[in-house]
Amino acid sequence: MSDGVNLSRRHLLRGHLKAAAPAVQLPWSLPWPEFVADCSRCGDCLSACPEQIIIKGDGGFPALDLGLGECSFCGDCASACQEPLFRPRDQRPWDYIAQITEGCLANGQVYCQRCQDSCEARAIRFIPVLGRVPTPSVDAALCTGCGACVGDCPVGSIKVASPAHKEHE
Repeated sequence: MSDGVNLSRRHLLRGHLKAAAPAVQLPWSLPWPEFVADCSRCGDCLSACPEQIIIKGDGGFPALDLGLGECSFCGDCASACQEPLFRPRDQRPWDYIAQITEGCLANGQVYCQRCQDSCEARAIRFIPVLGRVPTPSVDAALCTGCGACVGDCPVGSIKVASPAHKEHE
């Protein structure tokens, strides 16, 4: 049951003309407007997460901070929730994938492959290019969006987002 928090109004009062996109949502959670409408912000999902990557986001609503670690898709957050805010766990947890931005060290000719090393699914590969440092590529079919690469990137140039939402920096 929501207490009427209006995030659009909150952003306007803070001087933002457009509501900021929500942080990474919890796996299997309903779309943001439905989630916000019924989330009680009780914090049960925060304490249930064994990786401790669920934080209180804007308005006190739960969000993932993949800079703190990766999501193991254990489902403990969904199990702990008393509200009907999650889809069945036999579905894909989300459509997020890793996106590597222009700030990647390889674009500056610095050799780094930490993201590839941290990717258990082997969705990040470095393509050799003659005379250049290898550059990363994300295989969207293999990427689970777990975020293991996000916190491991030394310059923060990896984001996890929906494939339709490309980051440009």
